[in-house]
Amino acid sequence: MADQPTNLDTHRGMAAQKATDLRRLRSEVEADQDALRTRQTELEDLLAAAPATDWPEAGAKARYLLGLLAQSLDASDLRRRRLIDRVLADFDHLLDKSTDD
Repeated sequence: MADQPTNLDTHRGMAAQKATDLRRLRSEVEADQDALRTRQTELEDLLAAAPATDWPEAGAKARYLLGLLAQSLDASDLRRRRLIDRVLADFDHLLDKSTDD
């Protein structure tokens, strides 16, 4: 008969189990954040590698940068948030208009 590994989680008290769950979750979140930073760096390297070949591509690059700016803004800076939203809406309008032509 093969020995089964002991599930230590069943032998812990509630406080110890909660602490273990929090450590595991924090470790997973940190790994996810590291992976996200890596993908973000790869995307930014790709965006910076060559100039845009057309307006939709330039708009996509600007949209990305505006998204970064919007994330860094203070929540009380509604004027700039509205400005970013309006510029993004302008991009949508102009890109839709250019595909209709």
